[in-house]
Amino acid sequence: MEILNQLWQIIYHLFNESGLTKLSWENYVMIGISFVLMYLAIKKQFEPLLLLPIAFGMCLVNLFPGIMGLPATEMLTKAEMLSKNLDPASYPTTVVDGVTYYNHTEYGGLFYYLYQGVKLGIYPPLIFLGIGCMTDFGPLIANPKSFILGAAAQVGIFLTFITATAIGIFQPAEAGSIAIIGGADGPTAIFVTTKLAPHLLGPIAVAAYSYMALVPIIQPPIMRLLTTKKERSVVMGQLRPVSKLERILFPIIVVVIVALLLPDAAPLVGMLMLGNLFKESGVVERINKTAQNELMNIITIFLGVTVGATATGKVFLTIQTAGIIGLGLFAFCLATACGVMFGKLMYLFTKGKVNPLIGSAGVSAVPMAARISQKVGQQENPGNFLLMHAMGPNVAGVIGSAVAAGVLLSVVTPM
Repeated sequence: MEILNQLWQIIYHLFNESGLTKLSWENYVMIGISFVLMYLAIKKQFEPLLLLPIAFGMCLVNLFPGIMGLPATEMLTKAEMLSKNLDPASYPTTVVDGVTYYNHTEYGGLFYYLYQGVKLGIYPPLIFLGIGCMTDFGPLIANPKSFILGAAAQVGIFLTFITATAIGIFQPAEAGSIAIIGGADGPTAIFVTTKLAPHLLGPIAVAAYSYMALVPIIQPPIMRLLTTKKERSVVMGQLRPVSKLERILFPIIVVVIVALLLPDAAPLVGMLMLGNLFKESGVVERINKTAQNELMNIITIFLGVTVGATATGKVFLTIQTAGIIGLGLFAFCLATACGVMFGKLMYLFTKGKVNPLIGSAGVSAVPMAARISQKVGQQENPGNFLLMHAMGPNVAGVIGSAVAAGVLLSVVTPM
């Protein structure tokens, strides 16, 4: 009987220590959401490189809420220190009411230290470095008017910021973090949120990458609604060749202008242009390959898993989160619409030489948004090839979203 009683005590202890008694209904809902995101990443291949680690991090933190391993300091007496086999002489002391306490710190876990790269704004600029190494700014250099379409898409960010602030549910810093979702640029959204409203990082990161993944579903209906068949059928002329000197000078000129006029955008734009200079210079091929492959892959894993680990049930399942997701969708749709409408203006001013569809590529989802412009254009005219023309606004949108982030960071007071 004694053995059975001990066995029962062990089983009872294990049950009480298991997640079955510690998890709330919010945790189970978030675990279900993480499964859906994993399905979208694996089966539908929606932004799998980031959606999959984010979903898995979300699953982990809701299965084991303590996985972030936050550091904690406790004050122990000398007897308590000795009972833990700790040397009191190695720890700082605090005297309270004549009693000497030893300050013992439990250090954070793996996820806590990996998350510091997000919290301190390290990972997003490093991802921009890799993006710069993979980006061809040739179409933008060949057609500088693409800058207008890239800037037009950012109008959606600022209109959403004004809307979110006017509603009154969100503080200006929160509204700015939500509005940047409209740029369809996950690293930028994370960078801005960690500076302005870090408590919203989980919902905003998930919303930003979800809408990036849903570009092929969200954008085409807006593009068709705002354009005519005649406009969608426009065949654009071939872009001029771009010299190597132009390609080398472009990143240098852009970073000088942006850093002087908008210092808050310098970390993102600077790393983006450094990566592009690696690519176009042709003299640092080893560094170029490392930045766009090994380094970017490592940072993507760290960023995705730790951002997902911030999406706990109690933080995520709130009315505020519903507002973030709704306003994020509004921002993205508005950014797409603004890009298309400016494309229509260019169509009118050039007397039908610009296809308005390329304006939708002004969001930062590279190269997916450009491919959508190509796809919708070819549905109207199978002989139409808009991809390279759309890449101009698309890469301009990457710069534009970073500049928009710099503007928000310079004018909005962090929480």
